[in-house]
Amino acid sequence: MTKVVIEVNKNQNENNASILRRFSRRIQESGIIRKVKSSRYNKRKESKLIQKRGALKKIERRKEIEVLKKLGKISGHRGHGRHR
Repeated sequence: MTKVVIEVNKNQNENNASILRRFSRRIQESGIIRKVKSSRYNKRKESKLIQKRGALKKIERRKEIEVLKKLGKISGHRGHGRHR
């Protein structure tokens, strides 16, 4: 995101409310708030390295679970859902 400097100078016979109004108008015109709000909930994509590490972790975990199932230490069903 680029850096934008907005500056408002006070005139001699100007009160604080009018300065604030001019400043707010300048910000609205610059589009800063619109840019920030549009990118507020956007997440960056994970890097290839992080994606690969995550995939390798999943594969290793699945192997561990399979071994535990074969040894009978955990049951075959996942345990999600309703039990009656």
